Amino acid sequence: MIKKQLIMDKALELFAKQGFEATSVQQITEHCGISKGAFYLSFKSKNELILALIDQFMMQFLSDIDYLVKNTENKTLLYEFYQTLFDSFQRHTDFANIFLKEQMQTMNEKFMEKMYSFDKSLEQTILTIVERVYGGEIEKSKYDLMYCIKGFLDTYLRFLLFCEAPVDLKLLAQSLVEKTNILARYTTIPFISQGLAQMFKYPINKEATKEQILEIIDEKMEEMEESIEKESLVLLRQQLLEPAFTSLAIVKGLLENIRNHPHCKWISYLLRRYWEL
Repeated sequence: MIKKQLIMDKALELFAKQGFEATSVQQITEHCGISKGAFYLSFKSKNELILALIDQFMMQFLSDIDYLVKNTENKTLLYEFYQTLFDSFQRHTDFANIFLKEQMQTMNEKFMEKMYSFDKSLEQTILTIVERVYGGEIEKSKYDLMYCIKGFLDTYLRFLLFCEAPVDLKLLAQSLVEKTNILARYTTIPFISQGLAQMFKYPINKEATKEQILEIIDEKMEEMEESIEKESLVLLRQQLLEPAFTSLAIVKGLLENIRNHPHCKWISYLLRRYWEL
């Protein structure tokens, strides 16, 4: 059985050169050295493949940021957030480029649901950061601050995308921390209350169930070679089905083992949220 990841990696190379619309399934299969039948065993259509790539990009990003938030001290959290986000974006510039340029051509209900879910998760992460960094002093203005940070991200990410000169990401992160601090400390007229923020409707963003996580684990395990990451994933799967470890340190250690494996980033993120670690 052809691995999905192989198709995704090879398709991304073509999309980066030609764009979504200009790349056909035939070209993808030729680039992979497989038949069309093998392609359709993994993906029902090119649109499904594109959505899988978007999923992968968002999953890696959210899992990296979630890990950062849970493992960084408050005094450096905001800087590390900006630095990690811009670094991740720069490492995936090819995908970000074609995604921003061609997303309007891939608009459908599933795409919009994914984008709303991603945006909602990012908002919650930013709120967690500002609450930890600034505490009660921004209670009335934290939603305004969250939207300001989102505005910074959107503006400067686009600047990075189209800037042809090298960019000092450390300086950029320092600059945005300074701007955020000014807004947090000197805003006196908040606009967005919690009630108003909740009126900005999103599709329901449900947490993954145990059954859904198990399904993802089983799918990814089929694609993994024997390794310490796979062994750790087997133990985590058993822990999910029938808890055997009473020590959180053991579970956290197993999650740390799989965190950087390309097939396991999202699983690690889902398990951390499921167990509230």
